[in-house]
Amino acid sequence: MDVRDFDFDLPADLIAQEPAAQRSAARLLHLERSTGSIAHSTIGELPELLQPGDVVVVNNTRVFPARLVGRRVPSGGAVECLLISRLGTEEGRSGNGGAWEALVHPGQKLKPGALMVFEGVRTLHAEILERRFFGRRVIRLWTDDGSAVDAAIDAIGHVPLPPYIKRGDTVDDRDRYQTVFARRRGSVAAPTAGLHFTGPLLEALAARGVTVAEITLHVGYGTFQPVRVDRVEDHRLEPERYAIDESAASLVNRALAEHRRVIAVGTTTTRTLEAVARAHDGRIVGGEGTTDLFIYPGFEFRVIRGLLTNFHLPRSSLLMLVAAFAGHDRVRDAYAAAIEARYRFYSYGDAMLIT
Repeated sequence: MDVRDFDFDLPADLIAQEPAAQRSAARLLHLERSTGSIAHSTIGELPELLQPGDVVVVNNTRVFPARLVGRRVPSGGAVECLLISRLGTEEGRSGNGGAWEALVHPGQKLKPGALMVFEGVRTLHAEILERRFFGRRVIRLWTDDGSAVDAAIDAIGHVPLPPYIKRGDTVDDRDRYQTVFARRRGSVAAPTAGLHFTGPLLEALAARGVTVAEITLHVGYGTFQPVRVDRVEDHRLEPERYAIDESAASLVNRALAEHRRVIAVGTTTTRTLEAVARAHDGRIVGGEGTTDLFIYPGFEFRVIRGLLTNFHLPRSSLLMLVAAFAGHDRVRDAYAAAIEARYRFYSYGDAMLIT
C-alpha cells in the first residue's frame, strides 16, 4: 500500500492555531460507515448521536510541559529540548536525575558531554550522554538542590504544542491542551479527541444512558513521527506505555458480551484496546504494558464499533488508522467534505464521529 494514497491538500488557514472558544463548541462531522452518509453538527450534540448502552472509552493521560528552553554551557547559545520519554531511574549528580530520550535543537552542535541549563523559577541542568538517530539524544537531568526533576520540569517547562501551531505556548494552553479527565502524568502530546469534553457533556452522556470508561496511553513522539517509508507496511511505531484498570476492562468486556457498542475517543484509545484484545483472544485484561500496534487498512477490529477523532495530517499513521476503521474512500470523501465546509483541522481543531 502506497503512503501517497493518504495524501491530501489542506489550505493552511484551516489549521487551527487556537482552541475553540468553548470545548463543546467544536464542530462535528458524523460519518456512517455502512452508507458513507455525512452529517454536520457540534460536539454538544454528541449524546443524541450515540445510543443508550454505548460505552465511550477515553484516554486519561496527562500532558506534562515537556519542552525546555535554555542555553548551552559555557557558550550561552540558545537551545531547546523536547523530552520524549524517561529511560530509567538512574540517579543524576544530585541524586535526583535520570536519563531521558529527547529531541535537542540545535542537535548537530551538541555532542556527548555537552552541558545545558534551563532557568526560571527553578533551575534544571542537562548533559548529553548519547547521540541517536533523527536528531535524538539521551540526556541526563538534575537540579542544584537535589529537588525532584519532575517538579522543576512542571515549573519551567513549556506546553509541547505541535509544530504546525505557529505561535508560542501561553498560560491558557496549560489548561486547554489538557483533557478534563487528565489524571496520569506522562504524555508529550494530548489525546486531542478528548479535548472537546466538558463536565456538562459527560453528564449529558450519562443521562443518555452512555457509560464512560477511562484507560491510559501515554502519548509519545512515536504517535506523531513522520512516515518516512514509501510503503505503509514498512512503517513502525515506537512502543508507548498503557494502563487499564480492572473496572474499565470489565465495562468493556460486558459491553462486548452484550453486543453493545464500544466507542473509542481517539486513536490512542483505539490502539490500546485493540492491542490488548489481540493479545487476549478478543478480551480486555486489566494491567500495564507497552504497545507498538500500527493499524492500517486491512486491520481486523475486535473491540471498537465507533470512533471519535480529530482530523489528522496527510500521510500520518493516525490517518491510516482512521481509514482502516471507516474505509479509505469513505475517509477521503469525509475529509473533502470537511475542507469544503471549512472545518478546523488538527490538534485544536474540530472532530469527526464515525459509527
